[in-house]
Amino acid sequence: SAHKKGGRTPVRFAQGMLQSASTEPPCPPYQGGKNLSSPLYLRKGVYCMRFYSSSSRTARPPSGLASPIISLERSARPLGSPHSCLGQMNPYQWQGRASLERHTNPKEPCMNTSHTYVGIDVAKAKLDVASEPLGLTTTTPNTEAGIHTLVAQVQALAPERIVVEATGGYELPVVGALVEAGLPVIVVNPRQVRAFAKATGQLAKTDTLDAQVLALFAARVQPPVRPRPDAATTALAALLARRRQLLEMLTAERHRLSKAPAAIRPSIQAHIAWLTQQVTTLDDDLTTRIRQSPVWQAQADLLQSVPGVGPVLSRTLMAELAELGTLTRRQIAALVGVAPLNRDSGTFRGPRTCWGGRAPVRTALYMATLVATRCNPVIRHTYQTLCARGKKRKVALVACMRKLLTILNAMLKHRTFWQEQLHVTP
Repeated sequence: SAHKKGGRTPVRFAQGMLQSASTEPPCPPYQGGKNLSSPLYLRKGVYCMRFYSSSSRTARPPSGLASPIISLERSARPLGSPHSCLGQMNPYQWQGRASLERHTNPKEPCMNTSHTYVGIDVAKAKLDVASEPLGLTTTTPNTEAGIHTLVAQVQALAPERIVVEATGGYELPVVGALVEAGLPVIVVNPRQVRAFAKATGQLAKTDTLDAQVLALFAARVQPPVRPRPDAATTALAALLARRRQLLEMLTAERHRLSKAPAAIRPSIQAHIAWLTQQVTTLDDDLTTRIRQSPVWQAQADLLQSVPGVGPVLSRTLMAELAELGTLTRRQIAALVGVAPLNRDSGTFRGPRTCWGGRAPVRTALYMATLVATRCNPVIRHTYQTLCARGKKRKVALVACMRKLLTILNAMLKHRTFWQEQLHVTP
């Protein structure tokens, strides 16, 4: 490699990066900022590599390099840190027209290089896509045409898993298109993905980095692929969500009415009447939809056979908890968010707490349990026993929520109606 006037400040080679030719002198050490001839130089904090022939600026490997290198561009990717979420990078992978595959550790059992994993970061205006272990990234607009293009690109990769974060509803169109194409798509909790990124040392956050983290999350964690709800179940969940919104507005207006001046009372009263009518219409629509489906009607009759369980809880379970009847009692309790979580360390034994899970299901389950402590003999006995042991009433109520959920899960699993003698604790 000939000396080039105005070249970059050289740095020493990384071990094992190049095999020096016996006919070429080794790279000289750093000498006080002098411009020395070296194919490896530091450019704005990024290690770059370039080889020049005596006749042209075309990049070519030195004679001592065992295998040829693909043509290089002006800029280069940084050498990957072993603490980065992207893993150890191949030193011959540069940003340019072509790049080699990312280095993977053959000792990592959770990383199957024969499979492809895709991560999609969803925004309002665009979709960032990344694949693992290929390291490919692309961006498409979050429109109908852009989603169609994305599905075609992902189908060509034949991925093992596709991971998408829940993004407040913006992910629904692309998830629906991927499901219709028969692709294994998984919607995950953003909190889990962010914790995964921090655990692997990735503190920066951009849309492209998020897509890469999602792809790596799919490859390393491999979340289970769950069946997506059909169109009827999705519509039922949307109607229930709208009912909750109307009830929140109705409660807020009733609170305002008690302190409202006389000038605005008629407006609030008219709004309350309209909201009440909308809630009644939604209830009728929900009842009609359930009656039109024999499967839903059978599930509703089975669930409502339990004292304390009414139409609101049964509809919420059918729309928001499709896993009911398919999981174990511990799994279903953790999924809803009523399983006590330990907080122990050494000799310290912290209080058990419940958090996370599906809030709409937990809210409806709380109100049903509150009623069941009065009219359901099994739940009432459990509640009174826990209170007699010195448990706080809210703690006892949450324990009853878990018991009621466990009973409903077992009933739906075995297709049996409520039988009081089967659930009495000896």
